[in-house]
Amino acid sequence: MSATEQRASVDRNLALELVRTTEYAALAAARWIGRGEKEAADQAAVDAMRLMLDTVRMDGIVVIGEGEKDEAPMLYNGEKIGDGSPPHVDIAVDPLEGTELCAKGLPGALATIALSEKGTMFNPGPIVYMEKMVVPPSMEHVLEGGFERPLKDTLRQIAYAKGTDIRDVMVMMLDRPRHDDAVREIREAGARIRFILHGDVAGALLAATENSPVDLLYGIGGTPEGVLSACAIKAMGGGMIGRLWPRDDEERTAALDQGYDLDEVLDKDRLCGGENQFFACTGVTDGDLLQGIRFFGGGARSHSLVMAYQSKQVRFVDTVHMFDRDRPPAVRL
Repeated sequence: MSATEQRASVDRNLALELVRTTEYAALAAARWIGRGEKEAADQAAVDAMRLMLDTVRMDGIVVIGEGEKDEAPMLYNGEKIGDGSPPHVDIAVDPLEGTELCAKGLPGALATIALSEKGTMFNPGPIVYMEKMVVPPSMEHVLEGGFERPLKDTLRQIAYAKGTDIRDVMVMMLDRPRHDDAVREIREAGARIRFILHGDVAGALLAATENSPVDLLYGIGGTPEGVLSACAIKAMGGGMIGRLWPRDDEERTAALDQGYDLDEVLDKDRLCGGENQFFACTGVTDGDLLQGIRFFGGGARSHSLVMAYQSKQVRFVDTVHMFDRDRPPAVRL
C-alpha cells in the first residue's frame, strides 16, 4: 500500500470514528426532543459524546468546547481527548447545536465535531460572537472586501454571479435585534430573508452547498460555531469570512489585551488552518440537509454528514442502530 493509500485509509477510519461520536450524542439528545429541558438535552449529548471520544484513535486537545474547566466538567477547553495515539489534533465540539431547537422540537438541531492539525484551529479567546458571511463555492469571489462595502453591494454581486434578479437572492440569518439594520438594508435592496432561531452551523452548511435554497449566510453569531463551520466549509468547499464582534467594552479590552486584532478579516483558512481537517455532524431534529433521529421498536435510525479535507470526501451516512439484542435484527426503512 502506498503512502497516499495509507493516508486515505487513516482518513476514512478517523472520519467514521467521528461519526460514531456525533451519532451517539444525537441519539442521547433525541430522547429530550420537545420536552422543554434544553439543559438536560445538552448534558445528555455531552455525556454521550465524551464517552465515545475516549475510544477514538487520536491525541487531541479541546480548543472549542463547552466552556472553561471550572464551568464544564466534560469537553472543557483544554481537555485532552482520545486514546493518546497519533494523529495530534485540535478539536472543536458542539454536542448539541440548537439546544432550544431540541427542547421545543423545532428543526435544525445537530450534534457536531471538527478536527484539525494540532495548533491550526483558531482560538477566539474572550470573544463570544463574530460577524460572518458564508457562500457556496461558485460565489466565493464575492466575499473579497465583503466587510468593507455595504451589504447591498454584495447582494448585487451574488445576483450578477447567479445571472438572476436581486429579488431571487436568499439570505439566511439569525432572528436577533442586533440584525435590525442589516434586515432593513437587505429588504431595501430587494433580496429575501430566511430567518433561523438558532443553529448557524446548520445554516452555514446549507449556505455553502451549491444549488441550495440559500445564497448567503450573514450575521453575528457565535465564534465557536464559526470555527466549526469553517472546518466544514474548508472540507466541503465554499467561502467564508468572519470578524470578531465584542459585545461590550469589557470584552473588547480583554481581546485587545490578549493581542487580538478586531479588524482582521478571518477566512476559513485562518479559522481552521493546515491541510487535514475532519468534520462530522448528525441530525437530532429534521433539517434541510439531515433528517433527525427516528426511533422504532428496538432501535433507531440516524442521518449524518462527514467530511475529510485531505481525501476530498464528503459522505452522507444513514445508520440503523439496533438496541435490543434479544430481538432478531430488523433493518427499518
